[in-house]
Amino acid sequence: MNHESAHDFATLDTAREKRLGFPEVVYGEGKTAEQLVSIANRMKEFSDKLIMTRVDAAKAALVIEQVPQIKHHPDAQMLTGFGEALPPAAREGYIAVVCAGTSDLRAAEEASVTLEMMGSRVERVTDVGVAGIHRLFKRLDVISGADVVIAIAGMEGALPSVLGGLIAKPLIAVPTSIGYGTGLHGLIALGAMLNSCAPGITVVNIDNGFGAAYAAANIHKSIRMER
Repeated sequence: MNHESAHDFATLDTAREKRLGFPEVVYGEGKTAEQLVSIANRMKEFSDKLIMTRVDAAKAALVIEQVPQIKHHPDAQMLTGFGEALPPAAREGYIAVVCAGTSDLRAAEEASVTLEMMGSRVERVTDVGVAGIHRLFKRLDVISGADVVIAIAGMEGALPSVLGGLIAKPLIAVPTSIGYGTGLHGLIALGAMLNSCAPGITVVNIDNGFGAAYAAANIHKSIRMER
């Protein structure tokens, strides 16, 4: 059987790593610490890699008490395991994770930690939003040197469009829920990115740094001819 139970609340896809190259990732929001502990212990039996997303600090502390091989990444609100805190890069090149403002860092760190767990080196470029666009130009050499770029922004979501007109690399845009009332919890940024006039931008869901990173890591593997 490819699916095995973690008690009666989760059916784990134990063959996913063999099919897709990375084990099942656990979404932690809505799950109790006890459920996460049970899932982690079961996953440890068939993989040396674990990612749990959307885990707050209080829940993370309870999980680590019972599964000490797990590491907490507070800025990303993630748990990872089971070996080193983050494994060494498995391939050449790097992915640039670019975020418009400090308020976007949770999504940026979720993307960065996911990428590092999946074997990609990350260059973090933070607080380079269009309100001070000179800051972006100062880091453009790092961004344009990447194999893949993830651009993260809230408010009006302009950063991916600007980058889309400046770099010739696969570009994945992440709208965030950062902004005032008319930002509609990220819907305005999402709409702006989907309607960008810059060609070739791929857009993921609001605050979905993990989803952007998973796609970017697969592109990175293909670019570097990993099989």
